[in-house]
Formats: sequence, structure tokens, C-alpha cells
Amino acid sequence: MMAGLLRLGLGPKSNYLLTTRGRKSGRRHTTPVSLVIDNGQRWLVAPYGAVGWVHNVRASGEATLRRGRLTEQVQAAEVDADVAAPVLRSYLQRERIVRPYFDVAPDAGLAAFAAVASRHPVFALASLR
Repeated sequence: MMAGLLRLGLGPKSNYLLTTRGRKSGRRHTTPVSLVIDNGQRWLVAPYGAVGWVHNVRASGEATLRRGRLTEQVQAAEVDADVAAPVLRSYLQRERIVRPYFDVAPDAGLAAFAAVASRHPVFALASLR
């Protein structure tokens, strides 16, 4: 349902359809994602761990974001735990539905988020335009 709304450009402003190219098959795979946007920087968080799209982004370093008629090619660079920690905390405070997948409370300190960062990859996004 969320994918259909995003194709129409509806839903929360931070939600997009992420499309990656399969690292083995070459086929396109699309999934809804919620970005963290802070001071103009966009972050892509993998709340469920190293799932398929994470492996595809790691392999290519690129993806496509879509919302309604807007489509954008982005470069995605995985960040280290210290950079990921505040992004993960912000994400977890906003996205209640993913809290069971994290072994940390939303109001925990940054050290706790840095400790779980390896299980929840974070990517800094930059437009390729």
C-alpha cells in the first residue's frame, strides 16, 4: 500500500521508493524507505539489517529515489558507526514501527547507537545530477 501511495507522491515527505540494481541478477528491485533529513543532508537507514537492497547499494554505490513523478539518481556512501549513531537515534525516535528490530532504546546515548550501528547500516546520500 505504501508503495502505491509513494508512486502517487503521497505520504510523509521523508518517504521514497528506493530502486537498486541487483548485484547478481542485474534486475531492478524497489522498496519503500524513510530517509532521515538533517540540515540538507539525506541519510538512508537499514532498520532491518543487511537486507538485499543494502547489499545492492554497497556493490554499486548508487540507487534511485522516486516519489510521485520525481525521480533522482543518488550516490550512497556507507558511514562509520560514529557518524551513523546520531542518524540512527533520530530515525528510531521518529519511526516507531522499527523499534523491535533495535537493541537500544530511542532515548539512549550515542554510544549505545554506535554499538548497534554495524547491524543497521547508514548511507549518506548525494544527488548525481
